[in-house]
Amino acid sequence: MFGSLGMPELIVIMVIALLIFGPKKLPEVGRSIGKALREFKKTTEDIKGKFEEQINAEEFKDIQNDIKDIKKDLSEDGEGKKIS
Repeated sequence: MFGSLGMPELIVIMVIALLIFGPKKLPEVGRSIGKALREFKKTTEDIKGKFEEQINAEEFKDIQNDIKDIKKDLSEDGEGKKIS
């Protein structure tokens, strides 16, 4: 979850945060960081979803064009006349 951070590194980070913010302010800072991370995750998921929608729309357009080309090829005989 934390990449290459082990337990000793996390303890050092927590001690430094405790010294900087103090015991009364630390829970508030933790909540703020958690809220910011949730917002960041939500935003990245929204952006990812929009990219996927755009890719699917482009693929759908390509498929529609392929179907039109095949339909056009099938509707014409060898002499260029349309078959009803």
